[in-house]
Amino acid sequence: MTDYFRPIPSETGRWQLAGGWVRFSQCELLRRGEAPRVVDSAPDAVLAALTAPRAPLLGLSLDRPRIMGIVNATPDSFSDGGAYDGAEQARLLAAQGAEILDIGGESTRPGAREVPAAEEIARLAPAIVAGRGLAAISVDTRKAEVARAAIAAGAGLVNDVSGFDFDPAMAGTVAAAGVPVCLMHAQGIPETMQDNPSYGDVLLDVYDALAERIARAEAAGIPRDRIVIDPGIGFGKTQEHNLAILRRISVYHGLGCAVLLGVSRKRFIGGIGGAERPADRVPGTLAVTLYGIAQGIQIHRVHDVAETRQGLALWRAVTI
Repeated sequence: MTDYFRPIPSETGRWQLAGGWVRFSQCELLRRGEAPRVVDSAPDAVLAALTAPRAPLLGLSLDRPRIMGIVNATPDSFSDGGAYDGAEQARLLAAQGAEILDIGGESTRPGAREVPAAEEIARLAPAIVAGRGLAAISVDTRKAEVARAAIAAGAGLVNDVSGFDFDPAMAGTVAAAGVPVCLMHAQGIPETMQDNPSYGDVLLDVYDALAERIARAEAAGIPRDRIVIDPGIGFGKTQEHNLAILRRISVYHGLGCAVLLGVSRKRFIGGIGGAERPADRVPGTLAVTLYGIAQGIQIHRVHDVAETRQGLALWRAVTI
């Protein structure tokens, strides 16, 4: 039986979580089919993974939360597709304080269809050029051909929502380029992922799937200190699945990588918060983001950079 250890944040904890701003003294011991149990320690290897400082990402230290601004250079993204020019949005979000710009040319909303690589490149290239020098650049793509073009244009991080499941050439492309990668968990592909998502234990199933993706990346020549993980809120998951992951999201620090959280304007926020329009889900997004920050999550992918930056400033003022 596999044991999983979730660090429980504590203001005066014995250990520093991932070299960041959160401390902990106890863990929740999680086992499949058993009730969680609080324990006062964990095996040495687990504590080493939980406490080791995370390597800087794109020149940004991860000892404090970082804001990644979403630039959807697409006509059909669920929240803001076709609502702005990608290059202008990149400049705007950088001015608002985004430290990383995540630029994508293919929607991955539920039901979205695949876009040809050439079209995807044409969509995102102007935004990458516009953002260069203003913030670090991430390219949101599942395709190796698109990743290569984006890196050549100035992207320094590949954000693959398929976690290397979509394009067999992606792992080798990232390894050869020597850039970091974000590996997300998704059950299925955008066209079908919300049809009937099912898990035995979603929190631990996602943990195991991310561990497998990390192992695959390392086997391809990508060192762990260049890997970021994302549990994939809303990607092949119901509202209850999303909440189960969020409640115990600090368990993913046990994988020894920086963690990215993307909840911005997602459907479950509207369902719980009574906000049908994605643009009205900013308060709910901020609430969940701040919960993630309290669990030590390092990178937060958001549409609304100015509002998130303000919320983070107030969080710092009252907690530090």
